[in-house]
Amino acid sequence: MATLDYIVIGLFAIALIGIIVWVFKQKQDSSGDYFLAGRDATWLAIGASIFASNIGSEHLIGLAGAGASSGMAMAHWEIQGWMILILGWVFVPFYERSMVLTMPEFLEKRYNKESRTILSLISLVSYVLTKVAVTVYAGGLVFKEVFGIQELWGIDFFWIAAIGLVVLTALYTVVGGMKSVLYTSVLQTPILLLGSLVILVLGLKAVGGWDQVLAACSLTPANEYGDTMVNLIRDNRDPDFPWLGALIGSSIIGFWYWCTDQFIVQRVLSGKNEQQARRGTIFGAYLKLTPVFLFLIPGMIAFAMQKNGVMINGVPFTMSTADAAFPSLVAQLLPAGFKGLVVCGILAALMSSLASLFNSSAMLFTIDFYKKYKPEASEKTLLYVGRLATVVVVVLGILWIPVMKSVGSVLYNYLQDVQSVLAPGIAAAFLLGILSKRTTPLGGMWGLIIGFFIGITRLGAKVYYTTAGVDAGDSWFKGLFFDTNWLFFCGGMLVFCLAAIAIISKFTPAAPAEQIQGLTFGSSTSEQRAATRASWNKWDVIHSCIILMITAAFYIYFW
Repeated sequence: MATLDYIVIGLFAIALIGIIVWVFKQKQDSSGDYFLAGRDATWLAIGASIFASNIGSEHLIGLAGAGASSGMAMAHWEIQGWMILILGWVFVPFYERSMVLTMPEFLEKRYNKESRTILSLISLVSYVLTKVAVTVYAGGLVFKEVFGIQELWGIDFFWIAAIGLVVLTALYTVVGGMKSVLYTSVLQTPILLLGSLVILVLGLKAVGGWDQVLAACSLTPANEYGDTMVNLIRDNRDPDFPWLGALIGSSIIGFWYWCTDQFIVQRVLSGKNEQQARRGTIFGAYLKLTPVFLFLIPGMIAFAMQKNGVMINGVPFTMSTADAAFPSLVAQLLPAGFKGLVVCGILAALMSSLASLFNSSAMLFTIDFYKKYKPEASEKTLLYVGRLATVVVVVLGILWIPVMKSVGSVLYNYLQDVQSVLAPGIAAAFLLGILSKRTTPLGGMWGLIIGFFIGITRLGAKVYYTTAGVDAGDSWFKGLFFDTNWLFFCGGMLVFCLAAIAIISKFTPAAPAEQIQGLTFGSSTSEQRAATRASWNKWDVIHSCIILMITAAFYIYFW
């Protein structure tokens, strides 16, 4: 790191502090102001926040590392702008009409209060033990690699970077709430995009062009069935990414994440109106088309550079592991100044992702637990509890770091597994809840419970059979809950949960008509449908079609 890099980082920090101070001076008298930025966000802030919240350590380390180790296999999860369109076109009208603050609160309106509690609990546990922990752990590794510092003041630099990242992010989240997340995202998103674009361009130049990357990756087999690192669609016998399983599994996980997860939907709920919320998702969908090119392909470039022995300033390019692909490119490839800019982009991604997690976790606790049992609490008290809950989540994240550091590789490998077993039950409850007014409260509630227990059983079996060193032999339990490909298991879970909800709904009483009015397709009034129709025009449709065409072209090229 040169002096110019530190100057760039300093300027970024000043700009960030300026935004936070401005946000702090804005009036935030209610929990709605704090958690949803007063519900007056525009499409630009919403779309930028969706993207910046999504981009975190799983991209800077995981996606680039996946590109360096397995090529295009993980692109199914990243070329999902079309899935965000489903949020904007299908779900936004129902979320806007319900005027809810959280996704669990929406399930309470659609089903019952037990469904709200169940989803809140699942969400909070998953945030603290997976998303926060993985982001913090990976953040420490990134900065240790980029700065090249092993120890500082006799302390492993990993701990300084990881804890510093958490504390810094928590400060501006606690102070500014959702507004600080939204408006710092507007600053962070272009910096992240520009910095990553510089990596892509310089990486392609160093390796000798895209043809050299394709040549190196095409010579590396991905399985024994003739597929290489370049293939997106792989043989259905592939043990990790069979094409049918990848299409089904990535869609289910994507639907849960983009359309029902508080972490993402909270950005849409902050919209000024239905039109701004939908256009925010369209803008976010455009931005979501970029991570494959900005993170996964640079991982493939790093692989090709190391394989071809590319020299950087007279020294061969090297990366210690596949997960070190992106930070290695930053450290070895970029000139002074640009390196500082990309470090700002990395810092922006990690902070924005963590800030969104902290804010969403605090909101879930405040609205779905505290306010539920203390309905008479004043807005001032809710604001205080929200900030306190954020601090608690921060402390839990820090306390989890030692565990994450000791078993991080296992947890990181299981991150997609965790999402694949959390997603089906929640996705089924939301999907049938929106599509059919005949889905009953008990049907939706038991769908969540059944999905959760199947998922926990799958995760328990995964940990037991892979880490306990037990020779369990063959059994139906092991065959179903451990040996089954994780993507096919995800698809099977969704079908099972949908069937369970449908069957239970057939034998249990439906929700009163007044309870679900406007919350399902069949119960929407003509006035509500007319308001939704008035909120979009031909340009919204045209931009949505462009996103779908780009996605189709990507699949055709990398087929």
